[in-house]
Amino acid sequence: MRCMETGLIVGLASLLSASCSLMAPDEPDEPENAIKIGALLPFSGSESAIGRNLEQAMLLAVEDLTAAGGLEGRPFDIVSRDSHSNQDSHSNHDSHPNQDRGLDQLLSLIYTDGVDYLVGPEENELAREIAFWVKKDDLLHMLPGYAAPSIARREEVGGKMRLAPSPFAVGCALAKTIVRDGVRTANSLSARDDYNAGVSTEFTTHFAALQGRILPSVTFTSGQPTYERKIEAAFNLDDPERAPAGRTLLAAYPAAASTIVTEWTVHGRPGRWLLGPALHTEVFLANIPQGTLDDNSYGISPSLSLRSECSPNPNDPTGEALSCTHWNADAFAYHFSRRWNHEVPFPAAHFYYDGVVLIAMGLVYGYATTGQIITSGLELRQKILELNDPKNDVALWWDLSAAMAKLRAGTPLRYIGAAAEYEFDTYGASQNHIMQKWTIQGDQFVDGDPFDAKCMVQQ
Repeated sequence: MRCMETGLIVGLASLLSASCSLMAPDEPDEPENAIKIGALLPFSGSESAIGRNLEQAMLLAVEDLTAAGGLEGRPFDIVSRDSHSNQDSHSNHDSHPNQDRGLDQLLSLIYTDGVDYLVGPEENELAREIAFWVKKDDLLHMLPGYAAPSIARREEVGGKMRLAPSPFAVGCALAKTIVRDGVRTANSLSARDDYNAGVSTEFTTHFAALQGRILPSVTFTSGQPTYERKIEAAFNLDDPERAPAGRTLLAAYPAAASTIVTEWTVHGRPGRWLLGPALHTEVFLANIPQGTLDDNSYGISPSLSLRSECSPNPNDPTGEALSCTHWNADAFAYHFSRRWNHEVPFPAAHFYYDGVVLIAMGLVYGYATTGQIITSGLELRQKILELNDPKNDVALWWDLSAAMAKLRAGTPLRYIGAAAEYEFDTYGASQNHIMQKWTIQGDQFVDGDPFDAKCMVQQ
């Protein structure tokens, strides 16, 4: 642990000197002869507040990578297009105008901008919609978002990789948390989109497996003017003789969830919420009545503490609670704020930075070992998996110059990033099980102790 702390202090010193020239808030002009990485990000629609922040993380990554030498002297560059997020109005898998526009933007990235490597989108349904084109053109498809589709099989074309914990891991963490807190009954109020429905299903399945009792759950279609009847059903408000569940999972995106919490407040705040990871965002916080959730709720999200920053908490008999520091996440937040005029990176931005670096590492190592720039997504994913073998020495996000020099020499390195120490299964899904409990106090999030939520049954 002391070695990690010393290393981060040294790394911060080097970042300070390097970032002095990167203080201007404007992005640089598109460089010539660049290795282009496509980004499909939510600049409009229900998730527009996060899109700019994610792009800033990716731009910071290409600046750091280019400063570290790029790919045989060629710089990296981000080509961003709008996914036209519409998460809070999807009711099913049918086509929607915004989803169609997001697909059009993907096709422009492929056939107009000529990208071979894609990061995003945040929207689960759009990520599924574009899968055909990703496979058809054998793209490397990096999925950093919480709501990205799960990866459960090996593809013969295209290379998908998922960085954030899956709904399986999140559902397991949610269930374990409330069982550890003595909750015996639970249900959910969840949106009917792929991601939130998946989190709800995994939560109730794991809770039942841990001997909890599942009460009737409620689903809803996002984008409604009111959710009053759904709230009444979830908390048994039409039957005062039936007590509400010990915890009710709210699995939704911020726009719908903030309306639900506001209407729930009007009903007198019955029951107690358990908040899904999509709600750990300033967008949700800014749109609920201040103080509403101070005493009645907590949530679970992927932790940004590294495994090497954590050790078992000796006071926890389950062995799952961890004592962790967060030097690494703080160092990245500092680096980000220096570049972007004191703005703070959203938690998801850490994963987006890492997604770009992983692509670049695979390309540099691939060139060193094959003599060619890899354009096949399938081949590039294999290189990234080869790099992130636990037996390899480490590459640190804050010392990319040293990492890139070793990669150019053909030395495989596993990546310790801004969000996690990466290790992947054979399908390309990150094996990260450290979760973070958080509460809301006033107008800010307050993090609790992280814990290891690894389940016995693997996805």
